[in-house]
Amino acid sequence: MSDDQKSKNIQDMFERNIFALLTATALVFSIAGIVEIVPLFHLKSTTDYTEQTDKYGNVKNERFPELVWERTFTEDANGKLVSEKVLYKEDANGNWVLADWKAGDGVRPYTPLELAGRDLYIREGCYICHSQMIRPFRDERERYGHYSLATESMYDHPMQWGSKRTGPDLARVGGKYSDEWHVMHMLRPQDVVPESVMPAYPWLAENLVSKSFFGTERDMTVRLSVMRTLGVPYTDEEIANANKAIEGFTEMDAMVAYLQVLGTMVKLDDSKVYRQ
Repeated sequence: MSDDQKSKNIQDMFERNIFALLTATALVFSIAGIVEIVPLFHLKSTTDYTEQTDKYGNVKNERFPELVWERTFTEDANGKLVSEKVLYKEDANGNWVLADWKAGDGVRPYTPLELAGRDLYIREGCYICHSQMIRPFRDERERYGHYSLATESMYDHPMQWGSKRTGPDLARVGGKYSDEWHVMHMLRPQDVVPESVMPAYPWLAENLVSKSFFGTERDMTVRLSVMRTLGVPYTDEEIANANKAIEGFTEMDAMVAYLQVLGTMVKLDDSKVYRQ
């Protein structure tokens, strides 16, 4: 290399060497990302002041207790995880229903049927056209309701915030329409919303949720166990009963159960500022 071709300074070196430029760019972005992101892990306001207090999944929110459904988890004499509050149970008629939780009690884990519906929501690509993140802007609040909080997605793995809306946001769709409306909308969307471009999903009403899982039986016991590994607090009894709780239901039932719970877990107070 002649004297004229040699790098005269660092800037000149980066301009002559594309690999050095790319490496330096990646390094700068990495440092900037660390500086911006790492502090968020230590700011309670990032998660609306919701905290996980131990390895069992116990959570608390001292500032906004209405955001979370608090129940105490402990290990019994046999080493099984138990709680004084039960998420779901079998009633006298043999139906699996919510037990100690009611709408507005705070964010809770999904029931097996709701979680199966969420899996179907992902499988069918619903997240491609629908977001689940209401932004803190006036027009969004007037159309969809209170802006979304991080706590509301703390049991979502992965979260379904989305970034594109071909259809409306679904973060608070629960309870806005009847179960029958959702079924008809899945079977024949244009009969319900003439201008809709949503495709029909008739097979959801034909497949049992317990049978149609990529050609195999759906094992919700394993599914809930995985979720607990990811930090979602389920008791051992709730995990053990997971497969029974979805028996006899169709994929349509599961999808509707999931849609109907969205946005119903927390009663948000418009007079409070949950996020700084």
